[in-house]
Amino acid sequence: MPQVMISAVHKSSGKTTVSLGLCRALAVRGTRVQPFKKGPDYIDPMWLTEAAGRPCHNLDFRAMTPIEIKARFVRHARDADIALVEGNKGLHDGMDLQGSDSNAALAQLLGLPVVLVVDTQGMTRGIAPLILGFQAFAPQVRIAGVILNKVASARHEEKLRAPVEHYTDVPVIGAIALQPSMAITERHLGLMPTCETRNAEQVIARIAQTVGAAVDLPRLTEIAALGGPPSVPAAPARAPAGRCDVRIGIARDAAFGFYYASDLEALREAGAELVEFNTLRDPHLPEVDGLFIGGGFPETHLDALQSNARLRRELRAAIEAGLPVYAECGGLMYLCRRISWQERRVEMVGAIPADVVMSRRPAGHGYVRLRETGKGPWPGAGAQFDAHEFHYSTLTNISAGLDYAYEVLRGTGIDGRRDGIVYRNLLASYAHLHDSEANPWARRFVSFVRRCAQRAPTRIAAGA
Repeated sequence: MPQVMISAVHKSSGKTTVSLGLCRALAVRGTRVQPFKKGPDYIDPMWLTEAAGRPCHNLDFRAMTPIEIKARFVRHARDADIALVEGNKGLHDGMDLQGSDSNAALAQLLGLPVVLVVDTQGMTRGIAPLILGFQAFAPQVRIAGVILNKVASARHEEKLRAPVEHYTDVPVIGAIALQPSMAITERHLGLMPTCETRNAEQVIARIAQTVGAAVDLPRLTEIAALGGPPSVPAAPARAPAGRCDVRIGIARDAAFGFYYASDLEALREAGAELVEFNTLRDPHLPEVDGLFIGGGFPETHLDALQSNARLRRELRAAIEAGLPVYAECGGLMYLCRRISWQERRVEMVGAIPADVVMSRRPAGHGYVRLRETGKGPWPGAGAQFDAHEFHYSTLTNISAGLDYAYEVLRGTGIDGRRDGIVYRNLLASYAHLHDSEANPWARRFVSFVRRCAQRAPTRIAAGA
């Protein structure tokens, strides 16, 4: 199976734009493209999913073991014509001095040839020693091609191609001109999500047309054929999806859209039927046994969220009645009393006795290490696992006496020491969990929802 990693020299080189352009350009030619994204990221995978027409899956060294990464890669790529892995940051960037969590390490683990996207602004002959240095630094990682990005002119392209061809053995497989039409709107967490971009399809089509014309796609496919699927002799067994005996509502709209494809898959495999609802428009909750409200940008949809008072009242009543609910980051914010942002204070659900205040700088950013306190709805006292957080908000006026599911060993959480507010059958935290062997949260949550449903005479009905 052809497989390739699209990486870069450094962050913001344009590799996401190039990756989604490649996904769509190949897809429109009849190629089944399976996209992957390295690391903890929701927004880039949303774009890659839209571009390829297949769910993008994350591969994260901190949340998964190497065997899990291999197993997930092989599982989802096996029926594709090509697997495309988009890296994060630069090829050799990472938290570990030895590079064990870098893009290069992932390429080596999965046997991926690397195509390097180079931001060529202000660069000419210097591109040659740059590429040579990357090759020499980790010779075990095969840099099999270069895409010149943000090229100023035809003359600039000539001044870049000549030294690469003269001094290195790496082929230039594309040159993309610097043009505003290639840009995707950004905000404080990165690219604007597809769920908030009304013209996402037009944006992808425009980028794909540019990238498809500028990159030698047959040569890219030849490079991808140099790789080979990794062996997974000890891949963890996945239980086949059984009968769906519980219904879990998923908030899916412009305000909430941060969900890992593999987590949703794990919920289904654990026996959950996932029922989407819209917090901005739906007047009632769907008929469900539990709810999952993921991350997103509630702060940019305050008016619509506040205007849907009927749903907010119904949601608060359902939580008071004991409906199992799991909420992450944006979902946590939505369930608090109110959100203050840009001199405005807007009413939210009010199930969590705390207020949310937005700031201009990140309040928590990066990987977190959590230890379970045993006070969560699905307790596991003492267990430790990695997750991640990225939020510009903090909680204030928090009522005393609340229970917390997690002790924060690394990171920020709610107050630097704790995360995961527990109230009745609700667990709400700033941490984003990633279902894995070390933290099989999806299976535990579905089991908890099932136990609650078995104890209750009926599930929470729509409009109740």
